[in-house]
Amino acid sequence: MKTETLLLDDVVTPLDPLVIEKRLSGVAGVTGARAHFGAGTVTVDFDPSQTSIDALRREISACGFHCDGLAMPQHLCPHDKSEHARHRGHAPVKADAAAHDEMAHEMGHGAGMDMAQMARDMRNRFLVALAFSVPIFLLAPMGMDAIRIDPPFGLDRDLLLFILASGAIIYPGWPFFTAAVRALRRGVFNMAVLVLLSVGAGYFFSLGSTFVWGGAQFYEAASVLLVFILLGHWLEMRARAGASDAIRKLMDLAPPKAVVVRDGQEREVPTAEVLVGDIVVVRPGGKVPVDGVVLEGRSDVDESMLTGESLPVTKDAGDAVIGGTINKGGMIRYRATKVGANTALAQIVKLVQEAQNSKAPAQLLADRASQWLVIAAILIGLATFSVWFFVLGQPVLFALTLTITVLVIACPDALGLATPMAIMVGTGIGARHGILIKNAVALEESAKLDVVIFDKTGTLTMGEPKVVEVVTAPGREEGEVLAAAAAVERGSEHHIAVAVLERAKGLSQLEASDFSAFEGKGVRARVGGRTILAGNAMLMQDNAVTFGALAAETARLQGSGRTVAYIAEDGELIGLIAIADAPRPTSAAAIARLKKRGVEVAMITGDNEATATRIARELGVDTVLANVLPGQKASKVKELQAGGRKVAMVGDGVNDAPALTQADVGFAIGAGTDVAMESADVVLMRDDPYDVVRAIELSRATLAKMHQNLWWAVGYNVIAFPLAAGLFYPFTLSPEIAALSMSGSSVIVALNALLLKTVRLEAEAPSGAPMEQANAHAPRTAPV
Repeated sequence: MKTETLLLDDVVTPLDPLVIEKRLSGVAGVTGARAHFGAGTVTVDFDPSQTSIDALRREISACGFHCDGLAMPQHLCPHDKSEHARHRGHAPVKADAAAHDEMAHEMGHGAGMDMAQMARDMRNRFLVALAFSVPIFLLAPMGMDAIRIDPPFGLDRDLLLFILASGAIIYPGWPFFTAAVRALRRGVFNMAVLVLLSVGAGYFFSLGSTFVWGGAQFYEAASVLLVFILLGHWLEMRARAGASDAIRKLMDLAPPKAVVVRDGQEREVPTAEVLVGDIVVVRPGGKVPVDGVVLEGRSDVDESMLTGESLPVTKDAGDAVIGGTINKGGMIRYRATKVGANTALAQIVKLVQEAQNSKAPAQLLADRASQWLVIAAILIGLATFSVWFFVLGQPVLFALTLTITVLVIACPDALGLATPMAIMVGTGIGARHGILIKNAVALEESAKLDVVIFDKTGTLTMGEPKVVEVVTAPGREEGEVLAAAAAVERGSEHHIAVAVLERAKGLSQLEASDFSAFEGKGVRARVGGRTILAGNAMLMQDNAVTFGALAAETARLQGSGRTVAYIAEDGELIGLIAIADAPRPTSAAAIARLKKRGVEVAMITGDNEATATRIARELGVDTVLANVLPGQKASKVKELQAGGRKVAMVGDGVNDAPALTQADVGFAIGAGTDVAMESADVVLMRDDPYDVVRAIELSRATLAKMHQNLWWAVGYNVIAFPLAAGLFYPFTLSPEIAALSMSGSSVIVALNALLLKTVRLEAEAPSGAPMEQANAHAPRTAPV
């Protein structure tokens, strides 16, 4: 299966995405389609062997929308594409020019418009409608005869009103009318359908009065009504464009050009043409175009736009650099390792787009409710006309006015916008802080967590343990014990092995053979004809090794919170190596903040209980899960979930993959450039436990906005229908006021979502009391 995100144009109402989703879901090979009104994109899960991007694009065009192609960062656009393509930040899919022009003509918008351009187009339509509506209002001022004027040159008033109203309605309202038709063709009822019915009813009733049966017309009401609708949608589109700022800024991070060394000379080429293995040159103040590893030079690089790290990071030979970051110091040369869609920036953009297009459970319900709301508005409108005209005997113009008011005042758009706008803004804020929330469900679940489980090694601790003490059995030397341990640990990347080898530097190297590893316990090998065991107490017990004279020292080292590596030779314990790690500076603050928020904090580790308890006490952890082998972590998560509690797991996304998958929300910490890990729901790019707090606080703020928007949307419609239907007669609403109310409701929802931008995620964890350096960490049983 493959997942791609496509750019859309001509998405006029928040329920238009349902039209696209219905169409694409019926395509062979497509397993899922999620479109987003605010982002103007659709994410499609499909089988490449059954369908293709070109085929999907044709399906989107077939249901009345224009597809710009794949959504991707600007620097990935081939340089020979159009200026528009580079502006939109995508690589366009090849299109048939005639079909493209036909689509543009059909929709009334210029083909290939981005959100800002669509907002300007809506503004222009509003101004055209306003220009025609002013003379219409003066010719037929809705009962205000004091400002009425006579037609110039003796023209017929009704005929002149017809001409002006046609100019005020047909061109300005065309996007709504085409959107309504394509929605009805796909069985979707949206706001455009109500606009078509309300404005169309007023216009065609007036047309009949002018040319067929005579009498009063409705031109002025229909024209002014559309003016207010256009004004509201223009403001809504401006807010919608503001909500997508984050993804646009991400797309534009990498430079369009790169300097590479080819044939011994520096050449400037489009970033899209940089190849893996190219030597890239970045001068001071320049942007890093693609991912790579530094070969020459030393500099400070600003990675804040991708990782949220506030301070520049020093890069030297051998260090990795990320495309889209800024070189703040000296010149560097580096070898490109990831280019195009494989760069971290491209992966981040893809992940954020997919997250924004995902639907929270509340949104699925809101989408269905919006459909029924349109149907309810039509039924209530028909009932309103029937009661006032047939039952109460009111004039047809009065009954029609109330009917149009009912159709106009209903606001399914507010329901449709309620959660997508909040999700778009929330995920964008997270991306700027190095917090990548993969989907709306994870965002919603993160706000409801009861328990957060931290893996200890490398998550709460630095993951860089050092040998702090070596205890030998009587008659044994420290160098002898270290040399034996180093021989069996050589070649291993385990943190204990790294610490032992670091301490054993300078000692003579012994050769090992018949190497065997025991997951979560240790290793065994033959060294100089002897069997050497290096591992934890469980490995010693499995091999019937007794502690003998070192039993007291074992208890002392474990009691001090240190990890103890046992070294045995031919069944006899010859030494103990004590290893300690330091907690991360923000671990205690993160745990304290979570507890203050009412979240229980647990720590899971392969350490023995005494060591784990000491570390937990130092950091303020409530629950300790000790002596847990890597394969048992998922079952421990499941045990905590058994009580109905929402549980999060924080780990590295690789060794902890089963536990991350089992948890309600899996946080992968310290992902760096590896943002595409499948097991995590939330990817934290830095090694900072406090980012878990930031992610939860952002999720709670976003969920609060979603709930506020939903309550507003529901409450507005509950109050609006009785007012519009005339239940409080003689107090009634005009269609113009109804249109203003409807548009205002959508704008309020959009602006309320934008208020999320005022949420300030702490750049640094709050300082607290000085924290004692930990002595005990990182057992072999729970490596991270």
